[in-house]
Amino acid sequence: MPTRILLLRHAQSADPTIFHGAESDVGLSPLGRRQAELAAIYLASLRPDAVVSSAMRRAIDTATPIALACGKALHTEPDLHERRVGPMSGMAAQQPPDGPWPTTLRRWLAGETGYSPDGAESFDDIRDRVLPVWHRLAKEYAGRTLVVVAHGIVCKVLLLSLLPGLGVADWATVGPIYNVAIHELVREDGGEWHAPRINDLPYGCEE
Repeated sequence: MPTRILLLRHAQSADPTIFHGAESDVGLSPLGRRQAELAAIYLASLRPDAVVSSAMRRAIDTATPIALACGKALHTEPDLHERRVGPMSGMAAQQPPDGPWPTTLRRWLAGETGYSPDGAESFDDIRDRVLPVWHRLAKEYAGRTLVVVAHGIVCKVLLLSLLPGLGVADWATVGPIYNVAIHELVREDGGEWHAPRINDLPYGCEE
């Protein structure tokens, strides 16, 4: 049997207009709570063998109804937390071209994946933190189906690091990571991962 991991970003946070990062452990907005319930209904129909989430509140609040709907205990992985953004936490999500996030992304796309402002994580930092968790979970649940609830940039880094032919230069190709959109990654017999679908929103979860 193939190993199948259903990776998704948490539902909408309490204030989606600002950067929270790992420094801000907020919950979900009313819309986010509805998204989590709808995602739970859909994911339960896929009969996963386990549900895992980041240990941050917005991920747990998303994963808890999923685990309940699937009849599974929720397991947490602290190293799947959101990117540490340092002083950018609390800043507006919409930034000018010379803002800290647009500047960081430009440098990553130029190949400087180790770059990050003081107090924040680089692309390389995130990759080196989350890939060991992914590989361990894939080994533990080999041949089964696993739901993993994480954060937008964690999902993006995993997709760009795991899928053949992709890299940080494909940031825009993968597109924005929508709340509760499902990225299905499948691997057979220890081979390469492939993604039958990316950013697939369960019905009714559109923002």
